[in-house]
Amino acid sequence: MDFTIHNSAIFMSLDSILSVEAKPQPGFNLQIISDLRLSENFNLRFLPGLYFGQRDLHYIHNYWTASGDTGRTEKIMKIESTFLEFPLLIKYRAQRHNDYRPYLIGGASVKYDLAAQKEIKEEDKPKVRLQRMDFYYQVGFGVDYYLPYFKFSTEIKLEVGTMNILRPDASQFTSAIERMNSKMIVVSFHFE
Repeated sequence: MDFTIHNSAIFMSLDSILSVEAKPQPGFNLQIISDLRLSENFNLRFLPGLYFGQRDLHYIHNYWTASGDTGRTEKIMKIESTFLEFPLLIKYRAQRHNDYRPYLIGGASVKYDLAAQKEIKEEDKPKVRLQRMDFYYQVGFGVDYYLPYFKFSTEIKLEVGTMNILRPDASQFTSAIERMNSKMIVVSFHFE
């Protein structure tokens, strides 16, 4: 899980924030597979599920003491997310070769971040807040392996959020960011 950050126009005029970087972190997801065969090579898939993870924002900023001294400090802001996801995907399958069949997959999804409304503890403030809902597009590829009793699939997908998920407030940590989008690389193992 990661963010794409677009700095605001006032970023360079802010004396205290020197840089903002997103640090990707691994997550975990569980999904239920619903599959409708449209033709020999095309399937419509609905895979509702839950995503668990966090993304880190790494800030470097200046500080001033009462005596007028300055220094630099780092702040790592951990942003936890628990997503409810509702994707609708089209799966294009190539011809089967022996016991495997490669495929391409693409579509869109809606994700609701259940942790976006979570109360922030006083010791964790200041903290960037996220919007609760986002729309994603997804593209990927995978391989179906046909085993004697079930089908096993491995899949790699890129999921990119289309909305600005930053919830603006008066803090310098959000003022330094104009737009923030979510993105994920998802490695999935399916058992059907």
